[in-house]
Amino acid sequence: MGWKDLLGFGRKENPADKGPDPLHDLTLSGLQAGDMVDFDLKTWQVQARHRYDWGGGDISFEWQLKSHDDVIYLQKDADDEAEWSISRPIAFGRLGPEIRDYLSEHDDPPEEIVFDGVTYCIEEMAGGHFYKDDRGPGKEFLSWSYADDSGEKYLSIEQWGETEFEAAVGGPAEEYQFTNILPGSH
Repeated sequence: MGWKDLLGFGRKENPADKGPDPLHDLTLSGLQAGDMVDFDLKTWQVQARHRYDWGGGDISFEWQLKSHDDVIYLQKDADDEAEWSISRPIAFGRLGPEIRDYLSEHDDPPEEIVFDGVTYCIEEMAGGHFYKDDRGPGKEFLSWSYADDSGEKYLSIEQWGETEFEAAVGGPAEEYQFTNILPGSH
């Protein structure tokens, strides 16, 4: 071993020694608060990343994305393969007073809901725990998922506590629709 070896001259760097490359190792699944991503001709900033625990090892993730004039939620469900969807929150009252009345009377929403001229049929009901920012103690909730006949439009209702309800509409998404992922300052 000569003096060049001791000082590291001529030594080739092993790429594995550097760790993850923040500009090349960005994936949709790896989005974190502060990251930026392009979708639907807009640039979105990740506001939060939440986790849903449905029990039995069934976990899904949700990212809140904000553009200059809109907020959407990107969800990833991983059964056998990752399934992505996008949803937009709507005021629960927009579903009509009959939905709240039906819930009060039956403890479940109706099997079919018509919203903005689209008929949605219930696909599943589930309960789980929600972890805001993927931390802290989980908050219990119930969820009802609906889809139209084509399976291209979704509607969901979530119940938090006895009387708090949220609703959202959306549809499936593909990972390739999201481009130009840039890291935030995390």
